[in-house]
Parts: sequence; C-alpha cells; structure tokens
Amino acid sequence: MTDKRENWSARSGFIIAAIGSAVGLGNIWRFPYIAYENGGGAFLIPYLIALLTAGLPLLFLDYAVGHRSHGAPPKAYKNLWKPAETLGWWHVSVCLIIGLYYAGVLTWAGSYIFFSIGQVWGNDPQHFFFNDYLQTSESSHFELDFVSHLFWPILAIWLAVMVILYGGVKKGVELSNRIFMPLLVVLFTILVIQAVRLPGAVDGLNAFFTPNWEAMKDYKVWLAAYGHIFFSLSVGFGIMVTYSSYLKPKTDLTGSGMIVGFANSSFELLAGIGVFAALGFMSHAAGKPIDEVVSGGIALAFIAFPKLISSLGAGADLFGLLFFTSLFVAGITSMVSILEVPIAALQDKLKWGRRKAVTIVAGGSAIISITFFSSTSAIKLVDIIDHFINNIGIVSSALVSIIMVSWFRRSLMRELEIHINHISTIKLGRIWELTLTIVTPTILITTLFLTLNSIFHEGYGGYTQSMLYIFGWGCIVFCALGALLFSRLKDR
Repeated sequence: MTDKRENWSARSGFIIAAIGSAVGLGNIWRFPYIAYENGGGAFLIPYLIALLTAGLPLLFLDYAVGHRSHGAPPKAYKNLWKPAETLGWWHVSVCLIIGLYYAGVLTWAGSYIFFSIGQVWGNDPQHFFFNDYLQTSESSHFELDFVSHLFWPILAIWLAVMVILYGGVKKGVELSNRIFMPLLVVLFTILVIQAVRLPGAVDGLNAFFTPNWEAMKDYKVWLAAYGHIFFSLSVGFGIMVTYSSYLKPKTDLTGSGMIVGFANSSFELLAGIGVFAALGFMSHAAGKPIDEVVSGGIALAFIAFPKLISSLGAGADLFGLLFFTSLFVAGITSMVSILEVPIAALQDKLKWGRRKAVTIVAGGSAIISITFFSSTSAIKLVDIIDHFINNIGIVSSALVSIIMVSWFRRSLMRELEIHINHISTIKLGRIWELTLTIVTPTILITTLFLTLNSIFHEGYGGYTQSMLYIFGWGCIVFCALGALLFSRLKDR
C-alpha cells in the first residue's frame, strides 16, 4: 500500500526547497569554475541570456507540468501525452547519474570541514587537494585504486541523505532547507566581503566582469552557459517537475519561479565575486597572472577558498569550519532534491511506500557511488560524467521536452499556459510561447550539434577514448536504456 502523497507545508516551504536545490555546490563549486574556464567576464553575458531565454521559460514549463499532474516526471509527461513517459524516465536516469558523482564532490566539501581546523591544506592548497587528499592517479587510464580516507566520508554522506529522505517532504526536505540555507547565505556573504578587501582582489573582479568579446564567438562558451543554467536551476531533468507536484492546487507558479530563478543567479554571481577576488589575491601574492595561479577548474572552489580562508587570521579555523559545514549541508539539500526524482517516480509507477523506494534507490546508488568515488580516479570521473551528463544528457532532455509541447503538441502548450495563468500573478503569453517555440530550441539544437561534433573529433579533457566511451557515452546510453526499459513497466 502506497503512502499518501505529501505536500509542502506552505508556498514558502516550496520556494526555500527549490532555492535549496538550486543554491549549493552548483553555485559555489560549479559556476565559478565554468566561468573561469569560459573566459570569466565573457561567460556572464551568455549566462544571463541563457537565464532569460531558456532557464526561466523552462522553469515555468516544469512547474506547469508537475503541478498539473501531481506526479514525478514519468507520470507527469504520460498525463500530457502517453508516449512522453519515456522522456520522464530519461529525467529519472539523469538524476540517478548526477547523484552518484554529486556524492563524491560532497565528500570533498565534508572533508574540508575538518581540514579547516589548523588549515591542513598548508601553503599549497592545489598540491594538497590533488596529491595529498585525492591521491589522483597520474595515469591517463582509469584506475580503481582504493583511497581509504575517501570511503568513510562518502558512506556517511549517503547515510545522512537517506535519513533526510526517510523523513519525507515536510520533515526531511523542507525542514533541512529552512535550517541551513539562511546560515549558508549569511556566512558566504561575510566571506565575500572579506575577499573583496584583500590586496589584488580588484584584478580578479576585473577578470570576472570584463567581457572578452572574442571568447564569446566560441560556441563552447554558449553551450557551457546553457548547460549550466539547466544544472543550476534544476530544470530539464525532473527536479522542478517533482517539487512542483507537491504544491497545493492554488499556488502562484510564476511568482515563485521568478524568486527562485533570480535568487539562484544572485547567489551565483556572489560566488563568482568571492572566487575571482580570491584568485586576484593569489595572483597578487604570487606575482603571476590570474590564469597561472590555479589550474584544474573543477577543483577551483577547493583551492581558491582555502587560500582565502587562510588569509582571515586568528578566526580562520572557526570560519572555515562554519563555512564548509554550511556548504556541505547546502550540497546535501541539493543531493536530496536530485534523488527525490527517482524515488517519487517509483512511488508513482510501482505504488511503493516511501521507505521502500528510498532504500532501493538511495541504497543501490550508494553502493555504486562509494565503489567509484573513493578511488584515485574520482576527480577524473566527476569531470567526465559532469561534462557529458550536463552538456548532452540535460540539454537534450530539455530540448526534447520543449519541442514536444511547442512543435508537435501545441494544444498542450496552450493548456499549460492556461493552467499557469489561472493561478499565477505574472501571466505568460506570446513571449513565453515565442521563446519556447523558436529561440531556445534553435540555440540548443545548434550548440548540441557543435558539442557532439567537437567530442567526436577532438575528444574531451585529454582523456583516453576508452574512458570517454565507458564513463561519458556510457552514461548517455544508460539514460537511453533506462528510459526505454522503465517506460515498458506496467503501472501498479
């Protein structure tokens, strides 16, 4: 017998949970390094355009689909159009994969809570992170050598996530966000204020805010912007469809979406200011250009922030402890939102109780995640999987969902628009329709084609073809097979 479907305690509970899903490691860990790798200031303009032309329109679409059906993506899309259930299971598969490597990154954040005491990273946070902590293999091939001090933290992370998920929507997801999100914002704001006061910070800020018009001609910058906005806002892969399905019947969807969208982007800009100010300080101290003071973009937050925390003097230990604790918990709330998608989907499809769904989904994911991300190849796997699942998995699923309602099922688009406008303060109209029909699909089709062409001809990140086939394309194949197989299951 299935559990009765839960609801948020109030609209504010949904908003803070949605912000909690968006604000976390994606903002502080991923956004700065994506901006750093794509030209700093050159990235901001494509990023803001992506927010307005794809992020917010698709966020409203996700809200409408989930709220109208009161179900996770497979059920929600099936209610719109029966064959579209397969698309919903693609979303579920994407979330399962993201959950695997997200736990690995959370392990790093959690470990840095303890490293803050005495600033264990020393004078060279970069060497400490790659060599001493992750013990990253120098081999270009995949190696599954066990790293014991990565095992226990990632095990603890999965246990903590399962406890929250067992608590349900109100007592687990919503409560954890209400406690820790305000704390994170306060601590992070203090850290950024400290960062911009450091010597050389202005050079880092100039690198962040000054557009490089030549770099903007590179399609990869645009693809990175669109890929990140989907990841950051948690759209295009089922999270917001699932979260909106827990809303009560009369809820202001567009008003909530605007709050979530701009709160998320504001926090990302704050994160960018903090990281680039820290890079400017490191550049000033080392007497080198900013692009020479740090490498390994995916590890940027674990290099720049420890350096910044060490500059705080006597209070560095305490502040580092509080900051990384908050960052870790913010990441936990995002991971909870990711896993909520497959859990809710299986509850809808197989009529499982919540405890059974959590045990199977989170427990099974934990076994795979611990095996691969407590090894010397952890950061290589994070880099490869993150690139493929965001730039191909999420972008393609967002593209298909948009095309389905805007090109082939126009009547559905009108129904969803009426549903939103009936209960929302900000009304959707021709601009929303035009964006989803022409602007966003055109950009996504172009950038997706170009990135596929680049991967086929140039590879990615200098990794061997075997690693890209197994862990990059392998994830995409998993999503496709998962979507096809689960959609064939009979409802119970």
